[in-house]
Amino acid sequence: MHMSLKIQPLESIPEETVRVAHLAFPKGTVAMKLRDAFQQLYQDESFQTLYSRRGPPAFSPWRLALVTVLQFMENLIDRQVADAVRGRIDWKYALALELTDPGFHFSVLSEFRGRLVGSSAQALLLELMLERFRGEKLVKARGKQRTDSTHVLAAVREIHFTELIAETLRTALNDLATVEPGWLREVAPPAWFERYSWRIEDKHLPHALPARTTYLVQVGQDGFALLDAVQTHDAGESVTVL
Repeated sequence: MHMSLKIQPLESIPEETVRVAHLAFPKGTVAMKLRDAFQQLYQDESFQTLYSRRGPPAFSPWRLALVTVLQFMENLIDRQVADAVRGRIDWKYALALELTDPGFHFSVLSEFRGRLVGSSAQALLLELMLERFRGEKLVKARGKQRTDSTHVLAAVREIHFTELIAETLRTALNDLATVEPGWLREVAPPAWFERYSWRIEDKHLPHALPARTTYLVQVGQDGFALLDAVQTHDAGESVTVL
């Protein structure tokens, strides 16, 4: 989708957001300290080539870049990130948003990642950050630092992919519980009710890659087990999966 970018100067943090954030977190949080140390960690000008001159206005890319880094740090899926932007005081502080700001729809994040990858602009995330760090002498000029922004984007996209798979199975089970509750109680192991009773965005997915891989394998096994149960169900009592 063609989106336009209206470049604006970096906004200062609204006074009420500052007041409430410092009351809630007297010692600050990682997001707040990041904002305090680097007032201009990202700027919209850096992402200007990713957007068209015409079309509906895009959500500020400097904010989306910072949100992507925070998402990677906290191992959050896209829906959880959108909730954090909408409801977390320290994130509003870092993003210079009013406390009443509604944020954005979670799909904006995958669209932004697509722009970065499609324009081969992945390096903007970490290279710009490391440039600021070197300016503050937090990293040595000749020091070896990892600047692979693709790693950050791949990790975030993997979290999103994991969410989609698990949520697809949860939705299928929820639909079956509506149309064939008795049958589902007979074929579903007790662990399924514990594993899929809540929306995936309401829980934190495993952070470490081995644990997340184990989780994905488990979801895959559960999915195939459900398909086998549906396929072997008596034809006279066929199940319609919505």
